[in-house]
Amino acid sequence: MTRHIADLRQDYARQSLDLADVATEPIAQFTAWFDDVLRAELPEPNAMTLATVRDDGTPDARIVLLKGVDARGFTFYTDHRSQKGRDLAAHAHAALVFHWHALERQVRIRGTVTMLPTDESAAYYASRPIGSRIGAWASVQSSVLPDRATLDARVREAEARFAHDAPPLPPHWGGYIVSPVAVEFWQGRPSRLHDRLRYTRHDDAWRIERLSP
Repeated sequence: MTRHIADLRQDYARQSLDLADVATEPIAQFTAWFDDVLRAELPEPNAMTLATVRDDGTPDARIVLLKGVDARGFTFYTDHRSQKGRDLAAHAHAALVFHWHALERQVRIRGTVTMLPTDESAAYYASRPIGSRIGAWASVQSSVLPDRATLDARVREAEARFAHDAPPLPPHWGGYIVSPVAVEFWQGRPSRLHDRLRYTRHDDAWRIERLSP
């Protein structure tokens, strides 16, 4: 390694974030920031870290894709049999993190998780490329595979099964909604004195507080 990891540094100075500049509730503020991300044409703008809790109480995290945001919260899709699906079945709480480095911004979300209604999952599933729809039938996500050839064979079997009909929504696949109870917006600032505004849910209202960097 030619450089020490501890010596990697970057100062942030693009923008600031103040209470007077943000929306009164976090979904509107997230939507405004996400519009900025889309205008900036950043790669994979909807990529987010999803953290869950395993049966033994330890955390687990991975990158997934945001597929919708509305008044209910943040939506993503996955195989219910996957590790994250099993985690959420046992502990219906999760955390999300978005990091848009080019804009020096981060959003952290904590919330409760519920399954998306089946009709909404089916509508999204039908919009996916055919290869992705076949893959949802062929793969038992997170399960151990003896080799790649086994997966390839399962894909061929699924392709043959649905050679003449569009594959329907698998019973083991669908969407989840993370309904936020806390959302933090982070804007990078010089000397690591970043701006951090946190929304927390109190009954039917949101409280906004500034946090120390």
